[in-house]
Amino acid sequence: MTSDAHRSLEDHYRKLERMYLAAPITVWYGGIGLTISDGAAELTMAVREEFFHAAGAVHGSIYFRALDDSAFFAAASRSTDTFVLTVSFHLNLTRPVTKGTLLARGRVVHESGRLIVAESELVDGEGRLLAKGSGTFSRSKIPLTPEIGYR
Repeated sequence: MTSDAHRSLEDHYRKLERMYLAAPITVWYGGIGLTISDGAAELTMAVREEFFHAAGAVHGSIYFRALDDSAFFAAASRSTDTFVLTVSFHLNLTRPVTKGTLLARGRVVHESGRLIVAESELVDGEGRLLAKGSGTFSRSKIPLTPEIGYR
């Protein structure tokens, strides 16, 4: 890979990160960090009491968000001209969490035409597995432009 091509990909990853962090839903969640590389993404999210269900632990929808987003952006790293869409996502919850920081790591495991398959794992601050997920993502016809926050 030429240095220009490498710089172009790095620019793509940073634009995706900025797009994600500026999205209204991400702003609402707060305390989120995202780092994207080739076929991979790491997301961190601070646990907040607003995320708890009635039994006092983080609700599964928060697990889904972290797993889907990390897998989504691992897939998005491979689509340099169009937005990707989640086609399907499956998750398995393994452990509750009540404090600290969540870390979700996504990685591409297969690509074929428009479809990209990515997996993700969610761990707590001590590295304990909280959940696993896998998703299928499709390259859409929506161009990556500044109008959708890709800057």
